[in-house]
Amino acid sequence: MKAAESRQKSYVDKRRKPLEFLEGEHVFLKVTPTRGVGRAIKAKKLNPKFIGSYQILKRIGSVAYQIALPPFLSNLHDVFHVSQLRKYIHDPSHVLESEVVQVKDNLTFEKQSVLVVDKKVKQLGGKSINLAKVIWDEVTNEAT
Repeated sequence: MKAAESRQKSYVDKRRKPLEFLEGEHVFLKVTPTRGVGRAIKAKKLNPKFIGSYQILKRIGSVAYQIALPPFLSNLHDVFHVSQLRKYIHDPSHVLESEVVQVKDNLTFEKQSVLVVDKKVKQLGGKSINLAKVIWDEVTNEAT
């Protein structure tokens, strides 16, 4: 047993490296459904394993970090163990430029169709249902 245990330990030690972050660096936060972060996010079928990137505000001890959380995670404590964090490597392709959206007073907006591509009438039983394929965005060709 001792020999097997030391052999397994040597395999793990080769791959394991201590994680350390500096103040001001950005990290991803691990989402686990049983812990606070997973419960704070509304459950969907395909939730991501990591969310973020969030800035490290302060190092607390050797394995805990205080991070700047967004308002939708304000009900969580802002100090996390290093095992719940992953390093974020900046990539310019991660930055998404949002389009300007005109929001009404009741916090809704209307998206105007660009082009109606196809129309057909589907017969279901004794009913006729009109179907239309509409392109909503010229850039991405998003259609429904």
